[in-house]
Amino acid sequence: MTATTQTTDGAVPAAAAPGHTPAATDRAAYEVWSLPGIPEVRSGDDLVALIVDAVEAARAADGRGLADGDILIVTSKIVSKAEGRVVEADDREAAIDAETVRVVARRGAARIVESRHGFVMAAAGVDASNTPKGTVLLLPEDPDAAARTIRDGVREALGVTVGVVVTDTFGRPWREGQTDVAIGAAGVRVLDDLRGSVDMYGNPLGVTVTAVGDELAAAGELVKGKASGLPVAVVRGLSRHVLPAPGEDGDAASESTARALVRDAANDMFRLGTSEAVREAVTLRRTVREFTDDPVDGEAVRRAVAAAVTAPAPHHTTPWRFVLLESEESRLRLLDAMRDAWIADLRADGKSEQSIAKRVKRGDVLRNAPYLAVPCLVMDGSHTYPDARRNAAEREMFVVATGAGIQNFLVALAGERLGSAWISSTMFCRDVVRDVLDLPDGWDPMGAVAIGRPAAPPRERPARSAQDFVIER
Repeated sequence: MTATTQTTDGAVPAAAAPGHTPAATDRAAYEVWSLPGIPEVRSGDDLVALIVDAVEAARAADGRGLADGDILIVTSKIVSKAEGRVVEADDREAAIDAETVRVVARRGAARIVESRHGFVMAAAGVDASNTPKGTVLLLPEDPDAAARTIRDGVREALGVTVGVVVTDTFGRPWREGQTDVAIGAAGVRVLDDLRGSVDMYGNPLGVTVTAVGDELAAAGELVKGKASGLPVAVVRGLSRHVLPAPGEDGDAASESTARALVRDAANDMFRLGTSEAVREAVTLRRTVREFTDDPVDGEAVRRAVAAAVTAPAPHHTTPWRFVLLESEESRLRLLDAMRDAWIADLRADGKSEQSIAKRVKRGDVLRNAPYLAVPCLVMDGSHTYPDARRNAAEREMFVVATGAGIQNFLVALAGERLGSAWISSTMFCRDVVRDVLDLPDGWDPMGAVAIGRPAAPPRERPARSAQDFVIER
């Protein structure tokens, strides 16, 4: 017996003109049913032949076979079994490692990873369900290629042009539970790009791209189930999403694959789990010395300040202040005064004018940045002792806390995709900085931070082993 579901939801048919208001008799519908009769699949089985036999048996039993425009929803488990993608359960962790190109998130023994196919999923799809005890299944070698093989084989055997979606079960960010999604596809428009069209009220659709492949996968799962032994479903009524076979209608290259559903790294706002994102933000932060002319979003800098002031500090104090120089006039006024003070120091050291010019040029990283921040140390709430030793230690505590705040600031800027360079120069002319910026006497400038959009990718940092910096006692 097969399971069947059908929608009659009153949605606007695909052929409706923009601005069309559906009448009471308008209906959009599709039908989906499971395909019985597919036996336990084993390594080396001809999956196309098994599906074709099941279709022919169903046609003989109830007259329902396959027609042009139908879509086959095929669970990846039977594809993997036919390909022999079965390993011993004891080798599961090694199998996950082999299928993984990047760990996205880890919590205890659980891993969310990017598989070699490009899918972000639990355990790289290595699964112990619907396989004999003591074994686990890997994902198909090439799910898109498997879908093409099934499509071509069905067309050759039955003379019908169908779409094929190969599915697997994924968890989803932000939502409980799992659902089937498309990991392979052939002859199916997996994305329906509605951008540029209008809704029924005439409003333009600017971001709507429907994941048809995943919607088909989920619809098929509703009738296949996880434990019912029905690994294939048929969807009818959505032929508008089925592409012609090569050579039909003059189209020699009608192809759409599930790979199109995988978001590329540049557009993925959630590439990492929380702890992984924190580590990456820290380890990938670089000193950036060349910037584009793009303006800097002041609110992004203020968000970085908000992160900075979460740093630890002694005595429940707040020893950080950040002076933000957002105008070119304020930056040049400060940098010109600092340059003059630096030149005076170098001349007092007996340096030649040539040497002075070369050294002063190092300050160009601040001068060429479109935005500057001057972090300052304040000793508000510090303790005073009767001896110099403890007073010096007290100041050092506040200096360390300020450094922690500056590090938070730099890491948060990197999270905002802003480059930065911490330059110590304001510490060598604090009176000048306080005077130009009209700061209180108790504020000690602790360098300056150049901020902007990086003009080039950061250079590779030489590898460092944590063990080189650890002494065990």
